[in-house]
Amino acid sequence: MTEQNPGPDVAALSYEEAREQLIAVVGKLEAGGASLEESLALWERGEALAARCEEWLEGARKRLAAARDQPL
Repeated sequence: MTEQNPGPDVAALSYEEAREQLIAVVGKLEAGGASLEESLALWERGEALAARCEEWLEGARKRLAAARDQPL
């Protein structure tokens, strides 16, 4: 079994980086041709990337909500 390097730590990625990597992972999965093990690794990476994107979006929602509550 060959260990794959998933790239930069997901927690360190910006929203844009995580989104671009997620798009690439989805493309690889949709293209097919990967072994079951490779497909599972891609799926797990995609799940982690999607969660990172959601973290960024939730943070943005909270910042917007806080800005709306601030008097001008």
